[in-house]
Order: sequence, then C-alpha cells, then structure tokens
Amino acid sequence: MDTFKLEILTPNGEIFNASAISVVLPGEEGEFGVLAGHASLTTLLEAGVVDVEKEDKSVESILINWGVVQVDEEKVIVLVEGAVAIRGESENDIAAALEDAKKLIKDIADANPAIASVSAKIESAAKRLL
Repeated sequence: MDTFKLEILTPNGEIFNASAISVVLPGEEGEFGVLAGHASLTTLLEAGVVDVEKEDKSVESILINWGVVQVDEEKVIVLVEGAVAIRGESENDIAAALEDAKKLIKDIADANPAIASVSAKIESAAKRLL
C-alpha cells in the first residue's frame, strides 16, 4: 500500500514524524482525508482530532487546537499551535495523555462549539488503546 511522509509539528517540538497510509484532518470546512499522491493544497485546520493510519494499520489519534496543513503528493506537514498524542506503553501513560488532552480541550473550549464531539473522539481513541 502506498504511503507518504507525515510530520506534525508544534512550537514545542515534533508530535509525529513517520510514514502513514492515510490521515484524516479537521479542516476549516469539515474533516478531510489524505492518501499518498493527494493533490497539493494548503488549508487551515480547526480544533479537532487528527487520525493517522500508520504502516502497521494501527490508528493513532492526535488532538490539535488549530493550525495549518500543507499537502503534496509525497508529504504532509501539519503545523499546529498545540497538540496531544493519545498513545502510551501503559495505562498510566494513556491516562496522562488523556489528562493533557482534556487540558488542551479546556483551553480551547471557548473558541470552538464542537468541543463535545472532539471530547467523544478522544475518549473513543483511548478506549481503542486499552
């Protein structure tokens, strides 16, 4: 299956940098998916969940507050102001990631009326990992 390079970056550092099969992003006009070979585009992102299908077919969810994405046929670069990856090796790691995600959601709650939907997706992502 074709893959592309995906980078998710914040001012505090890299959140994700690996090959991906697909990524679903919370665009300004709704969610959209990207596969290898996608047409070039640059667009704004809103608060929401980025779902990354990795080469091993697992899905990693990353909560973002807002940002921009640049897509070309071989690479996707996501620049965001804040992000939390919902992942970990143990239940404690996942619980800590969920707490960080809840804090990020609280910080952006006033700016976005769709936060309840984002919260539900994060809880669902965490349950997949447990």
